[in-house]
Amino acid sequence: MQQLVIRTAQDAIAAVPYLLGFHPSRSLVVIGFDGPHHTCAIRLDLPSSAPDRVAGMLARNGFRRTLLLGYGAPAEVATAADTMRAALAATGLEVAEAIRVSDGRWWSLTCHDECCPPEGAPYDITTSALAAQATFAGHVALADRSELARSIEPLDGPSRDSMREATDRAERRFLRWAREDTTSTSLQTRTIAEGLTFLPSLLTRARAGHDPTDDEVAWLGFLLTEIRVRDEAWVRIDEDSPAADITFWRNILRRVEAPYAAAPAALLAFAAYSAGDGGLANVALQRALDADPSYSMAVLLHDLITAGIPPTNTRMRMTPQELAAAYQEEEAS
Repeated sequence: MQQLVIRTAQDAIAAVPYLLGFHPSRSLVVIGFDGPHHTCAIRLDLPSSAPDRVAGMLARNGFRRTLLLGYGAPAEVATAADTMRAALAATGLEVAEAIRVSDGRWWSLTCHDECCPPEGAPYDITTSALAAQATFAGHVALADRSELARSIEPLDGPSRDSMREATDRAERRFLRWAREDTTSTSLQTRTIAEGLTFLPSLLTRARAGHDPTDDEVAWLGFLLTEIRVRDEAWVRIDEDSPAADITFWRNILRRVEAPYAAAPAALLAFAAYSAGDGGLANVALQRALDADPSYSMAVLLHDLITAGIPPTNTRMRMTPQELAAAYQEEEAS
């Protein structure tokens, strides 16, 4: 993902919705910069909590400077910003600026000179060069976090009815297989072999502009219940340029029936995490954990994101061939 260059308070105000994926409200946003990793934005609900955790996370990842942006009432923002500034200072991080943003104006919480009037300074991010840069780079800023969550909610109406029928067909297909195979091991082997053939073909056609049919989506959702097939999908996500994967897995997640949502939700979360889109990664993880609170991939990603580990530190760089070899070694041991 192309990085946004923040030079002024107004640049920061313009950048935050694109860094988060939505326009925040009643929030404290902590931006970490000047370190070995790209800019990191962390949003906390007001009244904010865990300032020590946020400060420690940024310090551990090598950030040296921060910006604070509070969205909300003056007293609530000031209290949260003061607490966060103290926590950041205790870990050696400099707070370059702290501001409050509300109703098209911003106020500095650190400057009381004439250059920072008490009535605040107006801003308009729609005319910002940084906002134009973000849009051109493919960043999206939705109205709020709930709109972001709605962007991955299950489709309803006739689309849902059609998917329910397709899922019934996929499950009946599997039951026919179960009657044909004599052991659970042979059935699992057959399912995995089908997944390793079906998945790459579907991905190739999707990237060429072919929208999967309801039957293809339902069958994929079923095949992904095999961890081997899920892992195949995982290593095929382009960690350097995951935009197409985000589009694909969002589409699959919105269409599968609820019992099959955990795998595509976790795969979407990983693609978004790789892109640096923490907002989308978090709402996708929530869908995965709602579907299966113990789903291992979702739990792992949740721990990585909570610890503030940047995606550049977790690149798998594993090819499908290497994954196959790893599974063969595990089976042989």
